[in-house]
Amino acid sequence: MPDRRFYKSVGPFSIVELAQISGAKIANQHYRKILIKDVAAIECAGPEEVSFLDNPRYIEAFSKSSAGVCVVHPNRAKRAPDGMILLLSEAPYLAFAKIATKMYPDLDIKSEQKEQPMVHETATFGRNTDIAPGVFVGADAEIGANCVLEANSVIGNGVILGDDCRVGPSVSIQYAIIGSGVRLFAGVRIGEPGFGFATSEQGHFTVPQLGRVIIGDDSEIGANSTIDRGSTTDTIIGKGCRIDNLVQIGHNVVLGDGCIIVAQVGISGSTRLGDYVVVGGQVGIAGHLKIGNGAQIAAQSGVMNDLAPGKKYAGSPAVPMRQWINQAAMLRSMGRKKVKKDG
Repeated sequence: MPDRRFYKSVGPFSIVELAQISGAKIANQHYRKILIKDVAAIECAGPEEVSFLDNPRYIEAFSKSSAGVCVVHPNRAKRAPDGMILLLSEAPYLAFAKIATKMYPDLDIKSEQKEQPMVHETATFGRNTDIAPGVFVGADAEIGANCVLEANSVIGNGVILGDDCRVGPSVSIQYAIIGSGVRLFAGVRIGEPGFGFATSEQGHFTVPQLGRVIIGDDSEIGANSTIDRGSTTDTIIGKGCRIDNLVQIGHNVVLGDGCIIVAQVGISGSTRLGDYVVVGGQVGIAGHLKIGNGAQIAAQSGVMNDLAPGKKYAGSPAVPMRQWINQAAMLRSMGRKKVKKDG
């Protein structure tokens, strides 16, 4: 369920209304006449919430879900748990996007204060917090003690910032809860909408991003890095992480504690990294993957599959380091033979 600090639903809606909004068909002939109050991810949805199944990786979660309603392709309906009301659609992600947009029609939260536009009267601050010129702090934001907010930074409505944090110049933070001792360097963007859209013959339909960014204590985020907020679940950065400059972290990504992410890495949505994973510069990681605890990924690798814990990987697609070294040596040898033959 989206955090009420940041989002306000215009629900509830009936099942018939959801079917009309999404263009889906109600599968159950004798469905329960309940009201659906919110949207949620398939893993955590409850009886008064609607979710969806699109990626086959989540079929097992779908079969165990407590969602009251789920949008699903007809071919996967048989995996639904007993009692779940199904909305059948050939394009379940698009259908769900239409429902989420109807429930959350306007995500732009406007400040109601006009006398002091830079710091809202409902924002709170701990002792010894220093605010530089040009800083904006939105309604109901909570800033801890001994923080430093450098020039021209923006702290959005409802954001929570723990004690002893330092926010660099021109940083923006929204839809986020941040722990203590966190440092955000210049130009960091926290909580922007994730890259979520459903495609149909009519074009691309933007999916509302209704999650948050959660950052653990003592983490550091390098200059001009971006951490997108979650779609229906949260984007989570564990305690003590070190993220270099120019890193892109997509929606719903989860980083364990102590991860090191070097410059120009891109991590696609819904991928989960365990504790103390090290990712070298310019690595690209595909979505919906699991990277085990302590895995190490060499620079410029392309990760397209789950990686086991405690091992080193390299190459594109990424393979165990020893295998990559052998492959590189083989290619080098073949290249030398080719040169000799042609010479």
